[in-house]
Amino acid sequence: MNKTRDEGPLVRTWGPDVDRLMSALEVDFIRLSECLVSRGWRLSLGGPDAPGLHYTVAGAGRLTISGRAPIPLRAHTLVVLPAGHEFSIDVVAATSSPGVATVNGREQEFPPGALRRYVAGDGEPDLILICGYFRATYGVGIDLFSRLAKPIVEQFNVADHVDDKLRSALAELIAQEVGTGAMTTALLKQVLVMLLRRSLRSTDLWVERFALWSDPQIARAFAEMVTRPGAPHRVETLAQTAGLSRSAFTARFADVFARSPMAVLRSLRMRQAASLLANDKGSSIEQVAAQVGYSSRSSFWRAFRSVYGGDPTEYRTAAKAAL
Repeated sequence: MNKTRDEGPLVRTWGPDVDRLMSALEVDFIRLSECLVSRGWRLSLGGPDAPGLHYTVAGAGRLTISGRAPIPLRAHTLVVLPAGHEFSIDVVAATSSPGVATVNGREQEFPPGALRRYVAGDGEPDLILICGYFRATYGVGIDLFSRLAKPIVEQFNVADHVDDKLRSALAELIAQEVGTGAMTTALLKQVLVMLLRRSLRSTDLWVERFALWSDPQIARAFAEMVTRPGAPHRVETLAQTAGLSRSAFTARFADVFARSPMAVLRSLRMRQAASLLANDKGSSIEQVAAQVGYSSRSSFWRAFRSVYGGDPTEYRTAAKAAL
């Protein structure tokens, strides 16, 4: 049963499992940019098939999505938008005010590797945001934000240093030094972990938009799967970990992931296998298969091919060529 307002913050119920899940979360940024808007101007953006993260560094204004009430913005407001949403940012009193000029950021192009800076207006901006698109996943096709239907809005403050982390990520992108991708990803993951911490401690109902967070028993079993994908898991043992009957566990797991436990486990195992194939050049294919829970080479090959569309040897060769 999901927690309610009266039962208090979820984090008090299953703190150790939260740590395991947050540690295992993989965050990949698609792009990161600066958005500068002056009064009397509007910046139109959005649309990628990925969640958007929009943090107000300075100023005040609003973010508007078609068909929804505008979201007020002030310094340290963090907005996460579901994938595929177009939106606009402005600092005018009403979108129907005369004389408002619109800049369509979707039509702008930037040189490869250059910092994306979207500017709407002349002179000093009245509103500054750092905007990015990201994926937060646990395995192939297991996206934490994939079922997010409504925007998440959280108000941080200067002591949280969210703006420092995002500015550092932008600086990494500008510098383009060795390890830029890893540093930027680590910084963005810190921001998302702060958001998830806030969701777990909150008594607001938006926490239930993360189905995984709102069911501690399923999360406990999933944490075991994420941290030990190569273990000999079965539905029965996972149900015992969750403290549920087999039927209840299977049904509630499907409610959270829209997939069966074994299908999700295969996804987690294949992610680990892909990492081993790309980074552990000393292990044979059979050794990689054993590490991710497969005693049969043929079964491993079939599973890997079904997820990645190619054989493990082909994947390893391609990863080596990309270095």
